Amino acid sequence: MNILFIHQNFPGQFKNLAPALAKKGHTCVALTLRVKEPSVWQGVRVLPYSIKRKQGGGTHPWLMDLDTKVIRAEACMRAARELKGRGFEPDVIVAHPGWGEAMFLRDVWPSARIGLYYELFYQANAGDTGFDPEFKTSVNEDDAIRLRLKNLNNTLHFPVGDLGITPTAYQAASFPKAYQDKISVIHDGIDTGVAAPNPDVSLNVSDDLTVTRKDEVITFVNRNLEPYRGYHTFMRSLPKLLKDRPNAQILIVGGEGQSYGAAPPRGQSWKKIYIDEVREKISTADWQRVHFMGKIPYAQFLQLLQVSRVHIYLTYPFVLSWSLLEAMSCGAAIVASKTEPVEEVIFDGETGRLVDFFDPETLAQHVSDLLDDPDERQRLGRNARELIVKRYDLKRVCLPKQLEWIKSLASMTAGALEA
Repeated sequence: MNILFIHQNFPGQFKNLAPALAKKGHTCVALTLRVKEPSVWQGVRVLPYSIKRKQGGGTHPWLMDLDTKVIRAEACMRAARELKGRGFEPDVIVAHPGWGEAMFLRDVWPSARIGLYYELFYQANAGDTGFDPEFKTSVNEDDAIRLRLKNLNNTLHFPVGDLGITPTAYQAASFPKAYQDKISVIHDGIDTGVAAPNPDVSLNVSDDLTVTRKDEVITFVNRNLEPYRGYHTFMRSLPKLLKDRPNAQILIVGGEGQSYGAAPPRGQSWKKIYIDEVREKISTADWQRVHFMGKIPYAQFLQLLQVSRVHIYLTYPFVLSWSLLEAMSCGAAIVASKTEPVEEVIFDGETGRLVDFFDPETLAQHVSDLLDDPDERQRLGRNARELIVKRYDLKRVCLPKQLEWIKSLASMTAGALEA
C-alpha cells in the first residue's frame, strides 16, 4: 500500500508510526518543509517542498492566521501534484493539519483516504483562553471573533479527513461534538523501555557538579520557559523551596524562545523576566543551586528525569507535554498543576500530587513534603510508571492502536491494509 505523510516538521508525531509501516513493506513517502533535499529516513522517502508565495500586505489582521495556512496549503498541493505527475497514488494520507498543508489534498487525490492528527480546537471561553488573569483579565468580543476565525483551519479540514486521531481525551473533547465520533484518542506513545528508572544514573550538570540518585534533585522542564507551561509559578516557588531545602539542586531545562501564548515584551525573555522578579529574594549561595541547562540532548534529558527526586510539571489547560509522561515512565514523583489535561494521568495521591496552578507557596510545600518522605515518593513514582506502562506504552499499546487506526482508514478504500 502507498502511504503519504504530511507534516511541516516530519516526522513530528509520526516518528514511530511511519517507520513501523515502512517496516511492514508499505511504500511510505513524506512531504515536509524540514529538509532541503530528498532523503530516506528509516525506510520513508522524505521529499521537500518550499513556500514561494508571500503573505499579502492587505490581509485583515483577523485572517492573518488563515492566510498563512492557505499559503502553506497551496505550496503542499503543488508539491502533491508534482508527486502525482510522477505516478505516485497514495491509498492513505496521514497529515497534521495544524499548519494548513492538508487543506487541498482531496483536490489532488479524490479517492485517497485521509487521516488527520487533530491537535486542538480553540475555545473563546474555555481551555487556555483567559485562563491566566495575570496576562488577560477577560476575553473581549474581538478576541472571541479572532479565535473563531483561527478555527477556520480546523473547520476547513473536517470534510477533508475521513478519520481523525488525537493523543488525549482533553484534546478530543475540545472539538465540536459533530466531529468527535470521527476522532480516535490514541497517544503517540512512550518507549517505557528507554524512559525507565535507573538507580545507577548520574548526570553531569556542569564542570563542577555531577548528581546521582543520592542527591536531592528537583527538576522542571519546558520546551521554552514561558507562562503557558507555568514557568512564572515555578520561579515564584523558588525562594521558599530553596530556603526550606538547603541541600536541593534545582535543574531547569528549556530554551528562551516562544512556543505558546504571547511573546514577552520586546527585547526581553520570559526566563529573564522571572529571574529578575525572584532573584532579590534568594541569597547568592542559594542561587548557585539553581541550574539553567537550556535545551539538552534526549539521552541527557532522560538522565535528568531518572535522577529527579521530585519533578514539577505545570501547564495551562492545553496540549499535554510528552515530558510529563516520560517523567512518570522514569518513576519520578510528580507535583503537577490541577488542570484538565494533567488530570488524565495524575490522580492526586495516587500517581502524583496536584496543586493549584497559581499557588507557588503550596507547590513548594508539596515538593518539600515529598522530599522528606522517601516511601511516599517511591509509591507515587511506582504508581506513575505502572499507569504509563499500562496505558501509554509505545510498543505494546499505542503503536498497535495506531496501526489498527491505519487499518480502519485503509478499509474505507478498495484495498485494505494487510496485517
